[in-house]
Amino acid sequence: MAFYFWKTNVKFSKTEKEVLQYNEIKKLYIRYFDFGLHPETQNPIPISPIHFQENMQSFQVVPVVFVQNKVMLQTNLDLEDLATKTFHLISEINSKNKISCSEIQIDCDWSLKSKDNYLKFIEIFKKLSKQKLSVTIRLHQVKYFKKTKIPNADSGVLMYYNMGSIAPDSLNSIYGRKIASKYLSSLKKYPLRLDLALPIYSWGIHIRNNKVIGLRSKIDSSELEKDSNFEKTSPIFFRVRKSNYKNGVFYEENDLLKIEEISPKDLKEMAEDLDENLPQKPNEIIFYDLDEFNLNHYEKNIFEQVISEF
Repeated sequence: MAFYFWKTNVKFSKTEKEVLQYNEIKKLYIRYFDFGLHPETQNPIPISPIHFQENMQSFQVVPVVFVQNKVMLQTNLDLEDLATKTFHLISEINSKNKISCSEIQIDCDWSLKSKDNYLKFIEIFKKLSKQKLSVTIRLHQVKYFKKTKIPNADSGVLMYYNMGSIAPDSLNSIYGRKIASKYLSSLKKYPLRLDLALPIYSWGIHIRNNKVIGLRSKIDSSELEKDSNFEKTSPIFFRVRKSNYKNGVFYEENDLLKIEEISPKDLKEMAEDLDENLPQKPNEIIFYDLDEFNLNHYEKNIFEQVISEF
């Protein structure tokens, strides 16, 4: 069992520390930085590198680099240069924080148009880093692997979330068993060994005049139920009764907030379905992501319960 850590500052809250200790977590997948494009030059640049305020000696750290797909879509991308810069920055962060790592993870939702660049980047990076390399894999990349191809990595992590579209309808875009079921049978044929990433986050989808105008993180039903500016109109929808500001966001009268959450029942259901369809047991289940706001939605032993389904 492991967790993703996706904030830019590594400082654990009391709740986060308790969950790490209770579950005897020894491994953390930490987002080190993103690679995006410079707004003017359109050259790849690292964005929001991580800062450590915790001593990481008691953890096995896996640096994760999120590469935006638009980087890989660049036609004359210098892949050698990008791989060198990526590895150099990871090494710099590691030596500054006295971290030694034996695995690196590249996270990219590559597409058919970017796949040639991406696959080549993975080849170059693997040779350069001389370390275990894992990559994130989305469900569509499993089902259509003959088209999307398979990165030359040591293993993949199946991101079992963000399955649907962010829309004003009543479906949950983070997880839907119906959508997932269209992909599950493909897992048996997928040639790369897969570990699993399961979601424990929630968010609100802000809707105005039946159009999505934004995603609102760190907002949940229980908080809105206490706020008289919002009225619950269904298990997942809240209507704005009068215009107000909340967490720096302006909500207009009659706007809707659709809350998408993952229940303990959802997590166990995911585990059961995956266990039935994976060709081999995963070495690792990683929960996304370690954050006090997310952890407060679950009982302490939920993670053990989910793992026990495998």
